[in-house]
Amino acid sequence: MREAVRRALAGANGGLRDVAEPHLRAAAVLVPLVDRAEGMTVILTRRSDDLPDHAGQISFPGGRIEPHDADEAAAALRETAEEIGLPPEHVEILGSLAPYRTGTGYHITPVVGLIRPPFTLAPDPAEVAEVFEVPFDFVLDPANHRRDSMVWRGTLHFYDAVPFGDRYIWGATAGMLVRFARLVGQP
Repeated sequence: MREAVRRALAGANGGLRDVAEPHLRAAAVLVPLVDRAEGMTVILTRRSDDLPDHAGQISFPGGRIEPHDADEAAAALRETAEEIGLPPEHVEILGSLAPYRTGTGYHITPVVGLIRPPFTLAPDPAEVAEVFEVPFDFVLDPANHRRDSMVWRGTLHFYDAVPFGDRYIWGATAGMLVRFARLVGQP
């Protein structure tokens, strides 16, 4: 599986630097793949209910790119360390996916990283309510992908969803997972 991911990422974005559209806020997330003996998993978080934006939603660790960040990977690693306490030296950067633009004004670069156990997480309760793992095989299976809709501000919007047990993964996070699954699933 690791090699399939590496091959898929080799042609996904060509490099980590991508120019954000000026009216969008530049952000980066880490798509953390855990290399477990029983199979790869993806680490996800449930955001704190007290956050002003996207409270309680499931997401990858990440956030805005700061001026002092060397690149998108550095921003994703910094944010991951701040949010879930995973040190950057525990992450092997494999590459990045094509940027994801959100309706809420973000230009997100998903940076894929490989994590080998053992590791210890220390989530920041101000930002993260929960950290959990989803089997990567579950994410890769198109039978687990849905296209849902909702009316927001009087307009019908469609979005990706990847429900997992009692967790509803949707929006940008699900969109990035679905894109990643399609990329890895290609021959």
